[in-house]
Amino acid sequence: MTNETLNEAPQEAVTASAEVKAVVEALVFASPEPMTPKMLFKLLAEEPKEDVLAAIAALKADYENRPGLQMVEVAGGYQIVTRPDLHEWVRRLFHERSSQKLTVAGLETLAVIAYKQPITALEITEIRGVNTSGVLSTLLERHLIKIVGRKNVVGRPFLYATTKEFLIRFGLKDLHDLPKIEDMAEALGFDPPAGLMETTPREDMLPLDEDEAESGQAEEPR
Repeated sequence: MTNETLNEAPQEAVTASAEVKAVVEALVFASPEPMTPKMLFKLLAEEPKEDVLAAIAALKADYENRPGLQMVEVAGGYQIVTRPDLHEWVRRLFHERSSQKLTVAGLETLAVIAYKQPITALEITEIRGVNTSGVLSTLLERHLIKIVGRKNVVGRPFLYATTKEFLIRFGLKDLHDLPKIEDMAEALGFDPPAGLMETTPREDMLPLDEDEAESGQAEEPR
């Protein structure tokens, strides 16, 4: 649901009831994943969709003026999160474990996949200059990437792409929100590989077999 869709709501519906607004705020806040308008429509089935949209719009306006929190559109839904300039204070609260952080190799590999997807393990290795099988396994375990098919070449290697969890973790509405490669590399703290800056043609992709699609990441990256 885009901002344009919200703006299409009738003007008289913009004054959402305090009760609907409170319920929507509670649901967005409590949900572990971005709360989509479709999910809200289902949960508030008794309420007109126009009122739910008006409540979302009103909440977005309210949170623009909140000093500590903001309501953001991420991965097709909405979340109430802390403002970026306060992240360091939040980290102190949770004492973020180093084991939860991705290594430079992990961040670099994730960036290559994000900008070149779908891409094979061999192509990632060629861009980075080092073997990536271990890093791919870590990214798969953390649900930041997934296997989306096989490349239509000899050997039919797996193709990797980013996930919804990737969008959530990096606060992106969709892949069109990805910053310039140089900006992302600077934000994540690594120098972008030269191959990442090159434009490569898309290859034909073969679908996964049913068993592969169900297991997702049962086989070793290759």
